[in-house]
Amino acid sequence: MSAPTRRLGSLTVSALGLGAMPLSQGRGEPAPHDRAMATIHAALDAGITLLDTADIYAPSWDTMGHNEQFVGEALRSWDGDASQVVVATKGGITRSAGETWGRDGSPAYLRRALENSLTALGMDSVDLYYWHRPDRSIRYAEAIETLAAFQEEGLIREIGISNANVEEIDVAREVLGDGGLAAVQNEFSPTFFHTSRRELAHCGEHGIGFVPWSPLGGTGGGAAAVGERFPQIARIAAEHGVSPQQVVLAWEIGLGEHVLPIPGASRPESITDSAAALTLELSDEERAELDRIIA
Repeated sequence: MSAPTRRLGSLTVSALGLGAMPLSQGRGEPAPHDRAMATIHAALDAGITLLDTADIYAPSWDTMGHNEQFVGEALRSWDGDASQVVVATKGGITRSAGETWGRDGSPAYLRRALENSLTALGMDSVDLYYWHRPDRSIRYAEAIETLAAFQEEGLIREIGISNANVEEIDVAREVLGDGGLAAVQNEFSPTFFHTSRRELAHCGEHGIGFVPWSPLGGTGGGAAAVGERFPQIARIAAEHGVSPQQVVLAWEIGLGEHVLPIPGASRPESITDSAAALTLELSDEERAELDRIIA
């Protein structure tokens, strides 16, 4: 079978992306430079054409842009055709001295964040730019209007929102018009779905890409243990001779033609295994059994 693709607004990408965050932030030290390059190159070699990053993915508050720099450098050093690769990044979460975290959706902050992201990536425009998390001190529509202005200037191609509920999705749709909202990136996995099933379905109804982050259960051990927590996943994986992680990703890809999980990886072997989910075929019976996890 040919590997499935997804539409994110005007963009066509593989139905599975690379979540690059673990290369810079998470458990332990960031990935060494050479391993980070090898991991991103392995994703691209495996046919993945969506690289997901964010300005805050960094080892510390004063190294913001660290992950974006990895992504930009890896694209420039890859020996394949990078013209079809889509880069998504995000802005709107703040980090400052003492690891003080906050949110700022003001036009001035988002412009500064976007400009810094473009510098870190080494690009003139971003393919897909997400508002990372809502800033409750402003109207939700205000930040969407700001992103629309960036799009009009040619600084971004497509607009996304992250960690958004149905009402916020609809505000973005209203501001941007039909087809204007390309993607919604929310947490979704076999262990986290109660607050995101509704958004997944809503996106499908309106032709919006739904991009699960932490689709395997997170880098804190949930992803590695997904087969232990769910015996049905382990059994199906054993029957196919693949990893439990591949089964989960193949199942999520099959939840709708708008669903595009972005598993994280900090080693080439991890993303190569995940990418194999693009061509893993599950039976209707297996899918029905997995669907019962989130029923």
